[in-house]
Amino acid sequence: MIFGLHPILGFLPLVIYIILSFMGWDVTLVLLLSVILGAVLTGTGLFAFGQAITSGLGSFLGMIGFIILLGAGVGEVLTATKVAQYIVWLVMKKLGVNSLKRAILAVMASSLIIVALLGSQAGGNAILAPIVIPIVAALGMTPSTLAVLLHGAGATGLFLGPFVPPVVTTLALTHISYFDYLLYTGIPVSVLIWIVTYFIAIRVQKNTQGKYAYTAEDIGVNEQDIVGSDGQPSFVNDQTKRAFSAFWISMLALVIFGIMTKAGAAYVVTVMTVIAFLTGAVGGLSLEQSLKALVRGGTRMYWIFFMFILYEPFLQFITKSGAFTWMTEWLTPYLQGAGKGLFLFISTTVGLVGIPGAAVAHEKIIHELFGAMAAGVGIPMYIWSVALLVGSQLNFFMFPTGDIIGQMGLARSKDLPSMIKHGLSVTAVIMLYLVLISVLVHFGILN
Repeated sequence: MIFGLHPILGFLPLVIYIILSFMGWDVTLVLLLSVILGAVLTGTGLFAFGQAITSGLGSFLGMIGFIILLGAGVGEVLTATKVAQYIVWLVMKKLGVNSLKRAILAVMASSLIIVALLGSQAGGNAILAPIVIPIVAALGMTPSTLAVLLHGAGATGLFLGPFVPPVVTTLALTHISYFDYLLYTGIPVSVLIWIVTYFIAIRVQKNTQGKYAYTAEDIGVNEQDIVGSDGQPSFVNDQTKRAFSAFWISMLALVIFGIMTKAGAAYVVTVMTVIAFLTGAVGGLSLEQSLKALVRGGTRMYWIFFMFILYEPFLQFITKSGAFTWMTEWLTPYLQGAGKGLFLFISTTVGLVGIPGAAVAHEKIIHELFGAMAAGVGIPMYIWSVALLVGSQLNFFMFPTGDIIGQMGLARSKDLPSMIKHGLSVTAVIMLYLVLISVLVHFGILN
């Protein structure tokens, strides 16, 4: 640190980033300013600053950013071939949507699947919303209810998909298997969120019925425009069905191969590339059209890729300042003496104070701060994955961030109070689950 400043001031870029982000500043600009502040505090010269930025391109976070780009590109290919729309329609049809409760379950299942496949809650639900709105509107579902469903169920898609950024990050940091992750973290957390979301949605529907409703302008199209007289969706033909088959068969085969060979995070790049071009080819797109769709979709997420490149020097400068080392040394006597269960609970709770809009970088910070200590006190990595996921993801339910506002926009809802009640309910239940896991770890039932 310059001028011999105390290492704790190395966290200043992180504090500034969190405060300005919550004040509504553009997160990319705030991150860039925070990186510059970190460079100044650590006395980094212009040449070294450029090297630090360049290192972000080949870093783990840079790779995750590229995976997000590819995910958006695959989504564009699936949209161009109508496979994404067909997946949504199939789920709605198979669940026999003829009542509000079935519609709730159908929307939740559709959101989970499409988000898990595309790796983006915003991107997946953006495809889903225009298709389901005419259907659920005809059954009387309010925009408030749909917004709650998109937020809750969409989040679980990010917790379960084998190639979505939060899961890839958790597996890479803990080195556990995908099945262990699902067993101890992904499935339990997702099931709890589903249960809360389902009952909150029913309550929100009851409270907003007659108060909010979809208008003709909101709906845009009629249900009859989506499903023709023959019962088939108007946007689907035989080629779309063949592309859908190519998509799920190749996806399944590549997932199984990746699990059997214990492929790392970089394998996701191969999977997405193969799926994009194979689905595009079977769906009638030329090689050039598939490539353009892949690039076009990724372009929309370039700002996130740019942010993930900046996150690497952002963390580098905090590490260089000695802040992480100082924090670890200061906390170690207290946390080690607290026992494994209390350590798990405290470290996860501390982790909840995170980076808005950057769950993956947030997760890496939690691991940088507490990962070594977790291993030192004897917490198994499959249990530590609970702390990483909950600590980095739960704040998206706790506060009205852009994530919540985005789902409201897709659902055509302006009912923020309902979203906050849903988010706080999810937070309370997941915290209870964390307490349970911590107790089981404390008494050695989980070890």
